[in-house]
Order: sequence, then C-alpha cells, then structure tokens
Amino acid sequence: MLKKRFFKTKNEAEVTFEYEHPHAARVALVAEFNQWQPLPMTCSKKGGTFRVKTRLPKNSEFHFRYLIDDQEWDNDHQADAYVANAYGTDNSVVSTHVQP
Repeated sequence: MLKKRFFKTKNEAEVTFEYEHPHAARVALVAEFNQWQPLPMTCSKKGGTFRVKTRLPKNSEFHFRYLIDDQEWDNDHQADAYVANAYGTDNSVVSTHVQP
C-alpha cells in the first residue's frame, strides 16, 4: 500500500510504502530511485506489516518491487500502475504527480 503526503512549499512528496507478509522475517523495498539497492523495511510491533518512508520529487514516477527474505519478489497490490520488466514479470509504479 502506498500513502502519500504532498507539501505545498516543497517540490517533493513523502511516500510511505507498506507491505503485509505475516510469515516474512525481512522485507526490503527495491526501487529505481535508490539505484535498485534493497532498502530494509521496519516491521510493526504486531508483526506482519513492513513499512518505510522516503521523500521523492513531485511529478515523477518510479518503478519498485518488494524483496521478501532475500529470495522472493512481489509487487504492491495497490500500486499506481504496473510495467513489464526485463525478467518476464511486472514492476510496481509509484506516481508523485500532484492531483488537482
């Protein structure tokens, strides 16, 4: 799930990436905005929900995926869009376009 907060005085948006996986020990966000380097996500105290916040430039789009336990890939099932990748699967897309 993606949660976005836009700032009136800044040219960026705060995006919270959330992913639920009750059996995962680790989940990382892997995205083009960080050169596809795994960004560890924090697990909630109740367990099963992983999240990470980052700031991204407004009016942009970025591909991303979730890496579960360093071996399984998954998409965000509520992403803004999906785009085919070179591996025969899809990437999730997050959009920071400001809605009027």
